[in-house]
Amino acid sequence: MNVLLVGGGGREHALAWALARSGRVEALAVAPGNPGIAEIARCVAVGVGDVDGLVAAAVGLPADLVVIGPEGPLVAGLADRLRALGIGVFGPSAAAAQLEGSKGFLKDLCARHGIPTAAYRRFTDADEASAYVSAHGAPVVVKVDGLAAGKGVVVAMTEAEALAAVDDALRGGRFGEAGRSLVIEDFLRGPEMSFFALSDGETARFFATAMDYKRVGDGGVGPNTGGMGAITPHPLETPALVEEIMATMIRPTVDAMRAEGKPFQGVLYAGVMLTSAGPMLLEYNVRFGDPECQALMLCLADDLADVIGDATGAGSRERRPPAMREGSVVCVVLTAPGYPDAPETGDLIGGLDEAHAEGVEVFHAGTRRDESGSLRSAGGRVLNVVARGATLEEARRRAYAGVGRIAWARAQYRRDVGAWVSP
Repeated sequence: MNVLLVGGGGREHALAWALARSGRVEALAVAPGNPGIAEIARCVAVGVGDVDGLVAAAVGLPADLVVIGPEGPLVAGLADRLRALGIGVFGPSAAAAQLEGSKGFLKDLCARHGIPTAAYRRFTDADEASAYVSAHGAPVVVKVDGLAAGKGVVVAMTEAEALAAVDDALRGGRFGEAGRSLVIEDFLRGPEMSFFALSDGETARFFATAMDYKRVGDGGVGPNTGGMGAITPHPLETPALVEEIMATMIRPTVDAMRAEGKPFQGVLYAGVMLTSAGPMLLEYNVRFGDPECQALMLCLADDLADVIGDATGAGSRERRPPAMREGSVVCVVLTAPGYPDAPETGDLIGGLDEAHAEGVEVFHAGTRRDESGSLRSAGGRVLNVVARGATLEEARRRAYAGVGRIAWARAQYRRDVGAWVSP
């Protein structure tokens, strides 16, 4: 079949890598892609925000299946436009994508259907939100309702931080339309788990767990980022815990969305806090995580096209969880100096072939080719070095051996991915 993959980051390079290895994929195009993706697929110069252009690209291919990587096009209704044309889509409708697109929608859904999550209140008025913070006290979590490129959540450890977050969104308008409404919820304690499941709109199947390294510095210090690394499976994964999360969160969510006329098709990514009172839902994403996806694709033993077919309702095999390889996978993210606040781009990068010789995969995230064809940094998160091993320590050693072969003097990365586990 002909496949169009939407996106141009490290997640999409990993998905392209897996799809290119599929026996079912005859032609693979990626919009807009990146220099790494260009080595294994045809790149189409259409941005992820250009819904009309993406629809035209799918029709022009012509695509039998469109795999939508990032959340923006999903919330904007790209899947709906494609399904109306009879094109297969991996990704939810705009209505179902509200699980990520609106924090308030998600919290209200949890309240209606008894899905365990932190207690919360919703606000559109700054004075009311500020009064609630003052009465409630800290710590507290302040979230803008809409999509804010990963910058709309403040874990406020003091009342002053919480009030400043309210001011930023409701008085200062920092997040525009996305920040006109706030969710303020109780602070939860415990280790976090990234939990992935697949749904065809009727049923849900477990996919995998992972652990994301969010803060920029070793030991979990410094500002939050889009992700400095990931490992899979999560060190705390057990069959009993997987079933508990499926039974209390994933299946009730899929059932609730279907019952409310918004059936969810695609990958459902739950951010879960493992509290002393049991697993609690922090948030849903309606797509694979980044950089978790980079690790998951190396762990996947099944053909990704078959797995996607299951979640689109087009699969022919028996519905079952995807087969995963034994062992562990470690993904180390290399970022530009100054990331996340003010990344400095344009650095020359070499040594990727030498890194591959160490038995790793290197997925591009923010790179470009200059006039001479040399590779340069072009974003905050630039490269993902991913390795698999029989044990977590083996995967970690292999990943960092690959990192050591990349010629980029100013690369910034954590040195404890796979060694440090969040308390």
